[in-house]
Amino acid sequence: MEEYSEYGIKMESTILLITDFSQSSNRALRWAVEMAEKIKGHITVLHTFRLLKSDGKALQMKQNREEQAFTDFAALEHSMLKGHPISYDFKTEVGFFTDRIDSHAKTHSIDLLVLSKNLSEENKELFDELVHRIRMPLAIIP
Repeated sequence: MEEYSEYGIKMESTILLITDFSQSSNRALRWAVEMAEKIKGHITVLHTFRLLKSDGKALQMKQNREEQAFTDFAALEHSMLKGHPISYDFKTEVGFFTDRIDSHAKTHSIDLLVLSKNLSEENKELFDELVHRIRMPLAIIP
């Protein structure tokens, strides 16, 4: 029998956090870390980005974006994740964040999706579409 936390979230759940490394996303990460501690869960931090130019340098642009994302994540890891009794991983993917969430949910067990309010507002049409498609709890953090 599955055990649930006082928040109605299954214990030992996997939380998918979408980040753009903004202050708003950092607040969402702090919230996800607190929740993961309470439910003894795992956090997957996912950074999505789009390659808008196609001038023959797409591969180099992708590599640069990924390198920057791993650098940014290392800073977050040091300041917000280290020392907490949780497991976590970090991934970068090219594409719209809604498509990447769908893809990730199809290949991994995700129990809770966490987004920053700014991310949901900046991509309003994509976010509205996502809300209709996902089949998991969603937390939007101000």
